[in-house]
Amino acid sequence: MAPMRDELLAKLGVVLWSDLQAHAKRDALIVVTGSLDILDAGVALAQNDAARVEAWIQAGLLTKPAAAELELWSIDTAARFDALIVAPFVLVRQRARPQSESN
Repeated sequence: MAPMRDELLAKLGVVLWSDLQAHAKRDALIVVTGSLDILDAGVALAQNDAARVEAWIQAGLLTKPAAAELELWSIDTAARFDALIVAPFVLVRQRARPQSESN
């Protein structure tokens, strides 16, 4: 694994919405959607790889959270997220709920 990817992997964690609210207020959240690996996105951002980042934005794989998402997340206190800080941004992906919680 490349050194940058290793460094970011060590910073990847699971957090609650309450941990992300301050970052949302400063408009620093970036949602990683679809099949894009959050570490790949983090490496590209950290290396200022504008071409890759722009391609992912255009493909809808990197987005800002919609107002509806922010509202839902603030209500759902059990929601968990994979989060990766790549200053000044925080990359997030909502985790799927375990089967026992979704019923």
